[in-house]
Amino acid sequence: MAIFGWGVLALVFLDELLAMAALGVWGWQVGDSTGLSLMLAIVLPVVAMIGWYFFASPKARFGEGGVRPIGKVVVFALATAALWASGHQDWALEFLAFSVVVNGLALLPSIKVLAAD
Repeated sequence: MAIFGWGVLALVFLDELLAMAALGVWGWQVGDSTGLSLMLAIVLPVVAMIGWYFFASPKARFGEGGVRPIGKVVVFALATAALWASGHQDWALEFLAFSVVVNGLALLPSIKVLAAD
C-alpha cells in the first residue's frame, strides 16, 4: 500500500506542476496582444506558487481551519479556467478530472499518513 500511496503523492505533485504550467500558458496567450507574453508566463505561476506556499501547501503558514482545501480549490479552479480561456477546453476538462481524482485519493487515511511524515 505504501507504493500506491507514494505514487498518489507523486501524482499530486505533478498536478500542482500542471496547474502552474496552465497558468503560464494562459499568461503567454494573454500577454501576446500586449507584448508581455514572457513576463506574464513567468509572473502568473510565481504568484500562484506564493499563494500555494502560504495557503495550500502541507506546511502552509495560513492553512489552518479549512483554508488549505479552499486554497487548493482556488488554484486548481483558476488553472482549469486558464486552460479553458486559452482555447484548450479538452485539456481543461481532463485536468479538472485528474485533479479531482488524484486529490481525492490523497485524502485516504493511509495516504494522508505518508504525507504527514
